[in-house]
Amino acid sequence: MAEKIVRPILTYADEAHHSSNNIYTKVINYFNPKLFLGMTATPDKRDDNQEGKNIYEIFHYQIAHEIRLQQAMEENLLCPFHYFGISEVVSLDDKTLQATKLTDDEFNQLTSDERVRHVIGQSEYYGYSGDRVRGLVFCSRVKECEELSRKFNVLGYRTIALSGTDSEEKRQEAFERLAMDEADATEEMQPLDYIFSRDILNEGVDIVEVNQVIMLRPTQSPIVFIQQLGRGLRKAPGKEYVVILDFIGNYNNNFMIPVALSGDRSYNADVIRKYVISGNSTIPGASTVHFDEISKDKIFKSIDKIKGMRTLIKESYVSLKNRLGRVPLLYDFYENQEIDPLVIIREYKTYYAFMQAMEKDKYKNGLSEQEKLTLEYLSKTVLSGVRPDELAILNQLLYRDHIGIADFIKEYQKTYGIEISTLQVNEAIHVLQGHFVSKEAEYQKFCQIDILENDRSGMIRRLQSYTERLTHIQFCTQVEDIIKVGIARYKDKYSPGRIVDSPFVLYEKYSRRDVSLLMNCGKDLSSIMYGMKRIGDDVFIFITYHKEESQDEKNYVDGKPDYADAFEDDLIFKWDSQIGKGLDSSYMKDVLEAERKHLFVKKSDAETSFYYMGQFDVLEARNAQKEDNRGRMQTITKVIMKMHHAVREDLLRYLQSHITV
Repeated sequence: MAEKIVRPILTYADEAHHSSNNIYTKVINYFNPKLFLGMTATPDKRDDNQEGKNIYEIFHYQIAHEIRLQQAMEENLLCPFHYFGISEVVSLDDKTLQATKLTDDEFNQLTSDERVRHVIGQSEYYGYSGDRVRGLVFCSRVKECEELSRKFNVLGYRTIALSGTDSEEKRQEAFERLAMDEADATEEMQPLDYIFSRDILNEGVDIVEVNQVIMLRPTQSPIVFIQQLGRGLRKAPGKEYVVILDFIGNYNNNFMIPVALSGDRSYNADVIRKYVISGNSTIPGASTVHFDEISKDKIFKSIDKIKGMRTLIKESYVSLKNRLGRVPLLYDFYENQEIDPLVIIREYKTYYAFMQAMEKDKYKNGLSEQEKLTLEYLSKTVLSGVRPDELAILNQLLYRDHIGIADFIKEYQKTYGIEISTLQVNEAIHVLQGHFVSKEAEYQKFCQIDILENDRSGMIRRLQSYTERLTHIQFCTQVEDIIKVGIARYKDKYSPGRIVDSPFVLYEKYSRRDVSLLMNCGKDLSSIMYGMKRIGDDVFIFITYHKEESQDEKNYVDGKPDYADAFEDDLIFKWDSQIGKGLDSSYMKDVLEAERKHLFVKKSDAETSFYYMGQFDVLEARNAQKEDNRGRMQTITKVIMKMHHAVREDLLRYLQSHITV
C-alpha cells in the first residue's frame, strides 16, 4: 500500500536561479508546498527574458529579502577582501580573447614565461591570509588553464586545471586538496596551492578556505565578476581576508570592473569614474580597492569610450521588467538603482522612444508629434534636476489650470527650503516656453510645445492645448515620470551640497548648458562658452586638464593650444589666457573685474561635463609670450589663482594622473 504524501509547509531551494530547470520544476510540482523559498546569489540572468525562465515570475514577484555585496560587507556577513587591479603584460584585446581560436603567437602570449613570472611575482607580493595559499585562478580558455597550471607546477607550485570535461569525483577531490592542511597530506592525497579554471567554478562551489583569487581574463559581465570574486568571500577559521588579484589588459569592458565592485548599475560614466577615483571610501568595512596607475588609466580609457550602451540599456530594462512584473517607468530605473535615466535619454532622446523600441506593439502611434516634441524638450532641459524651478512649476500645473506667482513662491520655499524671486520664476517660465535652445532653428522646433503662459495678473496659466494633452494617459504618465525623476535627482544630488547664494554644488559635474540654465541666461550659450565666459557679475573659466595632442608636428591642435593650466597644489591653480589676450585686453578685464570667479575642470575631451571646483581669487596676473602654430610669438596673460576651498585629494589625483599606455 503506497504511503500518502504529506504536503510540506515549506520547500527550500538553493541556487534558485535554476528553478526553471526541469528537475526543480518536477520537485516543486510533486510536493506542491504551501511556501516555496528560494535562495540565490544570481537572480538576474541573461535568459530571464525567455518564456518560463524569469525567476521573479516563478516566485510571483515576491522578494522576501534582498542583500547585495555592499550591504553584506557592511553587515559583516562576508570575509573582507583586498582587491588589487594590476596591469596585465599581455597585449591582446578582449575581442581576440573571445575568439574561438587563437594563433600560436596569441596563445603563446597568454602562457609566456614572462606572464607566468609576472603573475607569480604579484601573487607572492600581495600574499594571502593563513598558513598557506589556497587560490583559484580564472582564465579565458581551457588550454590556457592547462598550460599555466603545467608551468606553475614546473616552478614548484602544486596546481591542477579543471574543466567541464572532468568528472564530479575529480573536481571534489581537487576541492578537498585545496582546502586540506599540510599536516593531513598523504602520499595519495597532496595539498593544492591553486585550481585553474575557465568558468566551472563561477557558482555552486563552496571552498571556504580560499584566500586568494586571481583573475586572468577580461571582465565580460559584472554578474560573472562578482560570482568569481565571491568564491573567496566565505568566512573560515584563520582567514582574516581574501586577496583578489585582477590583471587588467587593454579591454573595452574594463569599465565593468568598477561597476561590479561598486554595485552601481547606473552606467553613468561620471559615477564610474568617481568610484575609481575614491574606491576605498565607498567599500564598507575593512575591505579595500587599489588600482595601479596603469590599470587605472586603462579603466578611464574604457569609461571614455563605453561601447554597446544600447545593449546595456536593453539588458537593464529586461532585468527590471522581470523584477517588477510590469513595464517599468523611467523613475523605476532611478528608484531601483538601475541604469541612469540620463543615459537612456542620451541614447533615445525620450523614454517614450525607447519604449517604442522595446515594446513595439504596445507603443505604435500612441503620441502626437506635439506630445513627442514636448517630451523631448523636457527630457533635454529639466530631467537632470540641476535645479527644481521648472520642475516645481510643471508639478503644480499637472493638477490645476493656474497658480499665482506669489503662491508658487511660498510653496517653493516651503518645499525646497530656498528662496526664489519673481525674476527667477519668470526665467523658469521662459524656459518652459521652449526658449532654452542654442539656435533659432531649435526654437522654431520647440516653441510649439505650448505648455504655459504668464499673464499680466501674476498668474501662471496652463495653455488649453497642454490641458487637453494631459488627458491623454500615455502622455501624462510620461510627463509625470520626467518630473518625478528630475525632483528626485535634485533632492539626492544637488540639494544637500548647495552653497549659500550659489546655484552650484562643489565637485559636482555640470555641462556648459547647465551653467547657462543655472545662471538664467535665457538660452543655451554652450556653443560660445569656451575657455572663459563672463555672465553679469560672474566669470567662468573652463579647463580641459589634459589637452589633445597634435599629430602633425604643430605645437598643438588648432583651436586647442597647450596652455600651462595646472594645479600646483590643492589651493593654487595656474592658468594661461587665450593667445593674444594680454592684461589690458577686454577679455582679461572680464576675468579680473568679475565679482565672483568660478573654475570648472574636466580631465580630457572624452568627458562632456566639468567638475565645479569652486570660486577663486586672482593672486597674480602678468603679461607673457607664447608661440602660435605659425611660429609667431603672441601675448598671453599668466594668472595664479587661489581656490576658496582646498580641492578634494582624490579628485586632484584623478585630474593630475596622466599615463600613455
